[in-house]
Amino acid sequence: MLMMASALSGCAGDDVDLDEEDGGYEYASNVDNHRMLMGDVCDIKDLSGAYDWDEVSDIYENGKHAEKSDGSYRTLKGFADASGKNHAYDEYYGADGSWHDFVDAAISGTGAFAGESDTVRDQAVEKGIQNGVMTAYAIHELNAAIIKADAGNWGPDDAQHAWDEGWAFYHGPDDSNHDYDGCGPYATADKRAGNFGTANSAGTAATNVATLAAMNAGLTAMQNEDRQALVDARDEILKQIVIVYSQASVRYASKMTDDLAAGDKSDYDKHQAEGHAFYRVIEAYVAEHTSICYNMASHVVTADSSQASCEGYSYYDAATDNNSMNYTGCYNIVSHQTTEDNQSTCEAYGWMANYYSNKIVAMFDLANDGDASKDYEADIRMWLQPAWDHYGIT
Repeated sequence: MLMMASALSGCAGDDVDLDEEDGGYEYASNVDNHRMLMGDVCDIKDLSGAYDWDEVSDIYENGKHAEKSDGSYRTLKGFADASGKNHAYDEYYGADGSWHDFVDAAISGTGAFAGESDTVRDQAVEKGIQNGVMTAYAIHELNAAIIKADAGNWGPDDAQHAWDEGWAFYHGPDDSNHDYDGCGPYATADKRAGNFGTANSAGTAATNVATLAAMNAGLTAMQNEDRQALVDARDEILKQIVIVYSQASVRYASKMTDDLAAGDKSDYDKHQAEGHAFYRVIEAYVAEHTSICYNMASHVVTADSSQASCEGYSYYDAATDNNSMNYTGCYNIVSHQTTEDNQSTCEAYGWMANYYSNKIVAMFDLANDGDASKDYEADIRMWLQPAWDHYGIT
C-alpha cells in the first residue's frame, strides 16, 4: 500500500489530510498536488457566486492551493488554455484552449457572455470549471496513461501516475473536514443521480459506482500490462461521463420549459446557461453520433449511418447508361440497397453532420429567448437518443 499522508494548505488556511485513497480508489503514486487543485475550484465557485470576478480571475490564472515543489502553482488556466491535450474538445471546436476561451469569456463578460447578467456568467464559470475543465483534465490523463503504456511505460511513475491524476481531477480529496470532493465532476454525478433516481442507498450515483469500478480495473490492467483491458476501462468511464452530462442537459432543458410556462425570464436565462455549460462537456463526444442522412425531396431520414453510405445513392437507367446491372432505379453503391425513388428524389440525399447536436446547441444558445410551445425535455431526449444508442446507454 502506498502511504503518502500529508497536510497541505486548504481553504481558509485549514489543513487537508491526504491519505492514500479517495472515494474508494487507492492511488499507485503521489498525486497530492493534483488533488489539491480541487481547492481552487471550490474557492472559485464561492467567489463566482458572489460575482467577485477579479478574485475569480486571480485564482483561475495564478492558482492558490496546488503548490508544486518549486513553489509555483498548478493552475486551472494552465490546463484549460494549453494546446495538444489528449481530449476531443480542441479538435471539435477548432481552437487550442477551447475550455479557456469559454471560461475566460464568462469571467470577463465578453464574447457569448457580453451583456449577460452576473447570474448567467456565474453559472457558466462554475459549471465550466467544475465540469468542463476538470472533466477535460481527467480525460486527458486517462488517455495519457494509454499513450504511456503504448510506449512500454506501465509503472507507477508513468502510466499509473497519469491514471491516478485522472481520478484526482474527477473526484478530489475526500477529507471529511473539507468539501473538496463536492467541487468536481464526481459531485455533479451524485447530484444528477439524485434528480433521476439513479443513486444507491448511500447517495452515490450509479455512474460514480461504475466509474470507480472502471478506474480500479484500469489500474489493475496496467499492473498486468493488459492494454485492451485498459482501453475498455477508459471507454467505460467516457460512457459514464456521457450519462452524467446527458442527465444534466435533460434536467436544465426541462427547467427551461417550466420557466417559459411560468413567464420567468430570469430563471430561464439562468437554467439555459447551466444547460449550455453542461452540454458542452459532452458535445465533442456525442455530436457525430447525431448526424443524419436526409432526403431533401421526400423529407425522409434514412437508416444510413455514415456519410459515405448517405452519398452513395445514384440513379441508373438501363436504356441509356449501359450499366452492367441492366438496372433502372435508385441504387446505393455503398450499402448495395435499392429504393423506389425516382431520379430527382434519388439525387436528393445529403449528409447532415451533427444534426441533432446542432439543435441542442441552438436550444441552449444564450441568444435564444425560447419558445413556450416547445417541450425541451422531450426534444433533447429525442435528439440525444442516437448518441445514447451508440454508447449503449438505456
